[in-house]
Amino acid sequence: MRIMTRRIPCIAIVALAACSSREAADIVFKNGNVYTVNDKAPKAEAIAVKGDKIVYVGTNDGVDPYDGPHTIVVDLAGAAVYPGFADAHYHLIGVGEREMTLNLEGTTTKEAFLATVKERVATAKPGAWVTGGGWIETFWTPPVFPTRQDLDRIAPNNPVALVRADGHALIANSAALREAGITRATKDPPGGRLNRDARGELTGMLIDAAEGLIGAKMPAPSEADVDRAVVLGVKRSIELGWTEVQDAGGNWDDVVRFRRLIQDGAIKLRIYKAISGPGPGADSLIKIGPMGEKPGGLLTVRAIKVVFDGALGSRGAWLLEPYSDEPRARGLVTTDTVALRPMLKAALERGIQVETHAIGDAANRKILDLYEEALNAVPYGPKRGVFKEPRWRIEHAQIVNPADIPRFKTLGVIASMQPSHAIGDLYFAPARLGAARLEGAYAWNSFLKQGTPVAGGSDAPVERGEPMIEFYAAVTRKDIRGKAGPDGEWHPEQKVSREEALKMFTRYAAFAAFEDDKRGSIEVGKWADFTILDHDIMTIPEAEILTTKPVMTVIAGEIVHSTR
Repeated sequence: MRIMTRRIPCIAIVALAACSSREAADIVFKNGNVYTVNDKAPKAEAIAVKGDKIVYVGTNDGVDPYDGPHTIVVDLAGAAVYPGFADAHYHLIGVGEREMTLNLEGTTTKEAFLATVKERVATAKPGAWVTGGGWIETFWTPPVFPTRQDLDRIAPNNPVALVRADGHALIANSAALREAGITRATKDPPGGRLNRDARGELTGMLIDAAEGLIGAKMPAPSEADVDRAVVLGVKRSIELGWTEVQDAGGNWDDVVRFRRLIQDGAIKLRIYKAISGPGPGADSLIKIGPMGEKPGGLLTVRAIKVVFDGALGSRGAWLLEPYSDEPRARGLVTTDTVALRPMLKAALERGIQVETHAIGDAANRKILDLYEEALNAVPYGPKRGVFKEPRWRIEHAQIVNPADIPRFKTLGVIASMQPSHAIGDLYFAPARLGAARLEGAYAWNSFLKQGTPVAGGSDAPVERGEPMIEFYAAVTRKDIRGKAGPDGEWHPEQKVSREEALKMFTRYAAFAAFEDDKRGSIEVGKWADFTILDHDIMTIPEAEILTTKPVMTVIAGEIVHSTR
């Protein structure tokens, strides 16, 4: 791949005539293997960009008239070009914080987990907090949660709090529990649980809302720390090939921070931001209405994020029937439905999107019920203004009763799903759910076949947040070692084609953000966002998808990352 900044564009009279009839482009990409995700013209060789928009898509010869004296010409040398990948469910600050704190990803045994923590404790000042996250017990032998006693042996004096990979649980040692004033007599908070052993003693595992009991005592990061987390999160994202992340939840401080960093030129990534609700932040967005940013639409705020239940791994997902491996548990409802009902109706009236975290089958059914109730109360139609449909979403939709899957189509609800959750969960989900409930688990293909858009995401930092892992998981339904679970099968009928997987991270993600007229495909007039890879993920063997690397990321017509 070569980037040429000086060219003599017209070498013949015929070419001169062509040049005079076209306005020169800022950038021309040639000799590419371009997948447009435009059904009318699915493949191309060349693209011309003026400002932040695409002005030409077609052949190498056809792009020549756009090559002016100051045009940057990129010879792609056969590299694969796709519409800019978008992660439809991301936690940007969390991704950056993972880069800054103790990252426990990849600790495949409890011994390795404890050794990593011990190493960090050894460098901490006496009494200083040790925090981090990313651990998951799935591949440990046995696959059981760590305990406060495990941590006490390596950290008797430093408070330690380590968040599980799913973000819905943390393990704390005795020193951290003391700092937070948590004792055996402490009651479970609404929407949370303090795990206890058979004698009623605290294990140190805090589930969902109970995490806040510890979080309130942990040292708060400085403003500079949060800025650095955002910058690091953006850097990692664009280096992986993401051109947009849909930031699921947060507050208005995040919006102010993102806007400032964009205006300062410190970050160059499209961010579709949701405000957490119900509550004052969501009420403010409903009052203000949808917000877009110039230039290039780098920041949009027009969604409310609701968290309705917990996660499957920590048995917080709300199920219709008890967990197969814990008959006393059915999960947790983490949101006050009394407050939720009026918020849903008010959001509809103001054209505000709602995206609700629902993992268990009971949570998904209840949210569909609440959505339907609001839609019936506030009919949505062609007279609603700019946005003709609500495009409400369910985030994760991991365990859905088969009877409820058609309701997504009937109600026009988008399924915002993360393929890597399936390959991460395949070793414990059968035990949690039993065989029967797996029929509606991670059912990407069932949604797509009925015409429900599936917006693909990663839920990073819960997962690693890498587009190649997500694409691979969607088309193989296997873990990154090529295995499909302990029994060798993981409902392979729910795999999707490579064409559909590509749409999940381009067209459907754009649709889920009301941006399908601006991005999601490579067409004239749309934003110039491209993800350029060193291999063609539409044709290479499955295993090679995981080793494919981004060589260039283009956002709003600017090359923001290049390895060549």
